[in-house]
Amino acid sequence: MSSTTVRVLYIDDEENNLQAFRASFRRQYEIYTAISAQEGLEILQNIEMHVIIADQKMPNTTGVEFFKSIVHTHPDPIRILLTGYTDIEALADAINHGDIYRYIQKPWNDLELHNSIKNAYDAYKSKIDLRNKMQELEKTNDELNRFIYSISHELRAPLVSVLGILNLVKMEGLYNSSGEYWGLIEACSNKLDYYIQKTLQYYKNAKNVEEKSDIDFESLLKELIDLYTYIDIETVFTLNVNQPVKFKGDIFRVEVILGNLISNAVKYQKQTETHKKVNINIDVNAFEAIITIHDNGIGILKEHLEKIFSQFFKGNALNGSGLGLFIVKEALNKINGKITVNSTIEEGTTFKINIPNAN
Repeated sequence: MSSTTVRVLYIDDEENNLQAFRASFRRQYEIYTAISAQEGLEILQNIEMHVIIADQKMPNTTGVEFFKSIVHTHPDPIRILLTGYTDIEALADAINHGDIYRYIQKPWNDLELHNSIKNAYDAYKSKIDLRNKMQELEKTNDELNRFIYSISHELRAPLVSVLGILNLVKMEGLYNSSGEYWGLIEACSNKLDYYIQKTLQYYKNAKNVEEKSDIDFESLLKELIDLYTYIDIETVFTLNVNQPVKFKGDIFRVEVILGNLISNAVKYQKQTETHKKVNINIDVNAFEAIITIHDNGIGILKEHLEKIFSQFFKGNALNGSGLGLFIVKEALNKINGKITVNSTIEEGTTFKINIPNAN
């Protein structure tokens, strides 16, 4: 037998049907037969099949029941059901559960059954080819992500050196000695550092396995506020945390979510606003943490609200990377969280986040 020979398993409790099937198709296919569902299962455990044909009306186990029983253990073979009577309920049940490729009434027509087996094998090959291509794609994507991660790390090393030199220039009082040049270098370096950090954040969020730990929202928020207020020290934060119970969750992703939203709330303030403010409210219960972050910044256009979580979408926030909110949404998806947004141009934006409590 060549490696391309189609292997077919036929299960039927009537020996005459098994003999007739072997006689009709032994020249076209590699035929295996079983007189019971149990015998068919034993064959499947030892030989990889391409197509399985089962009679519906068998004692102990029907054809539909047999197909359901092997969905997870043997998902690849394509299933064909033979039925000598009309059992609409059983057929509908089998089709709805994806257990059969098609059904054929007995006594079968040799040509019809032959064509069905050929088509089923084509479907089998397509399934396997698709899986192999997906595996190749996943491997390529993983290699690309690791490459980006490595390059980002390599880029950040000299960038940190540049920022360190800028700090020395400031300490020695030379920052304004060359007009705007040091300021331009600092602005470009900070922007590049921001993009690199977002790239690293995206990679870690995509790859990291969820790790649950206790989270103290008040201390976490204070750290994040201190970290991100360097963008604009004039922004005033109001923090209200109500956490009467313990909260357990993925600290990395929670920090990514809140950090990006706080950064945006500061970054997209109105330059002319004299009272820049961000209000953060957190209510924690046994089931979830409900977080609202409200700012009085530039706001988001109504027609952009459905797009802001798309990768690289900037909308009216032209100084952003288009990655922050995309990373927020991806991180929330990883931990089964939800986010909604309301915004009015020139008045501000409110994000509401729900994060499940895994405690």
